[in-house]
Amino acid sequence: MNRMGKIWGLGLFLILLGLLLSACSSENTDGENDSEKVTLTMGSWRTEDTALYQKVIDKFNEQYPNIEIVYSPSKNTEYNTILNTALQGGEGPDIFHLRPYAPGIELADAGYLVPLDDLEGLDVYPDAALQASRGSDGKQYGVPLNISTTQMFYNKKIFEELGLKEPSTWDEFIELNETLLSEGITPIALGTKEGWLLSAAHGMIGPAFYDDAFIQSLTAGEKDFTSDEFVASIKAMDELKKYFPDNYEGLGMEDIRTLFFTEKAAMFPMGSWEIEVLRSMNPDLDFGFFPMPSAIGNEPTVTTWVDGSFAINANSDHIEEAKIFLEFLTTEEFGTLFTEEFKMISAIPGIESTDELVNSLSQAVENSPIPYLILVHFAGGNPSTKVTLETQLQGMYLGEMSPEEVAETVQESAASWFEPFQ
Repeated sequence: MNRMGKIWGLGLFLILLGLLLSACSSENTDGENDSEKVTLTMGSWRTEDTALYQKVIDKFNEQYPNIEIVYSPSKNTEYNTILNTALQGGEGPDIFHLRPYAPGIELADAGYLVPLDDLEGLDVYPDAALQASRGSDGKQYGVPLNISTTQMFYNKKIFEELGLKEPSTWDEFIELNETLLSEGITPIALGTKEGWLLSAAHGMIGPAFYDDAFIQSLTAGEKDFTSDEFVASIKAMDELKKYFPDNYEGLGMEDIRTLFFTEKAAMFPMGSWEIEVLRSMNPDLDFGFFPMPSAIGNEPTVTTWVDGSFAINANSDHIEEAKIFLEFLTTEEFGTLFTEEFKMISAIPGIESTDELVNSLSQAVENSPIPYLILVHFAGGNPSTKVTLETQLQGMYLGEMSPEEVAETVQESAASWFEPFQ
């Protein structure tokens, strides 16, 4: 009996040992086996936000450690071509930054994107924000990221030294430009090498010469781009070139940004996304903003739009995991992180920032907004009417055409596809 007891005891020991080893093996499979991890690529045009998006990814991974996300941005001016070529070839990133309005909607209409109507969290956004990435079929294809604005940033130290104040009228704006010029300071950091800089600048400066009523008449087909209001806005763009830097025709984004953060230019007509970039370049830079003053007796305005959404590639092998990440982007946790880290206005309503400048912009968006006309309403066509405006403005600054000719060409472009003009 004693011998049999030992045999049974040894057998029981071996059985228990086998179960223990099996359990350990199972634990290793659940927690450490790389085959269970999924890697998603994330495309964007925001190369300057790489470190910031890593913070977003790290926060997401606290809850979903087995979904690895690799942020892989492309240069702003090359992003559209790179993305479109990849999608047409059945490739591209799993998740990517979707250009707002017409360019993104065209990708949805072409079948490159995953419909997101069943995504949890979309109900937090107002309909106006969702429209920026809603397909022609009425389905939702993007999660709105942020509300962008364009306004005139200005160097507070330079203004204070010269006794300059934020202008409230167009005449005051021109007067302060003349003062800066007479003091040997470049008034406005703007170059014409990259076309998008010009459409963005016009989106901000143009409303000094037209209002919401004009935009409504234009989009209804009652007025067009050859109307006096729009032509006046192009003439103003032409007249402002005397306040641009020397050799402005050859200057791009990095050049004009450098002029501003090195304090060689007093003003910078740019988007809200540049706030944190400027601070990273020069932490001591003391700058503020002012809405664009009106030339027709209206209140100053801040130009606004939904600046991009995140979409899922229809050819992704990991659509469900990508949806989990997009659902995270709809949360208050992400909205707060985005606002605090990126210093931008979240598309999620009710998200506040501890940053005074960002909060001031948020208030301006509520009090004196005007839509980015050419992007929100006229980014369609091939080439798009937005691109046509950009190339025509570049031609104007090279002395190849008049403001009236710019307006006529823009109208021809819009009439080729915009139904109210047909």
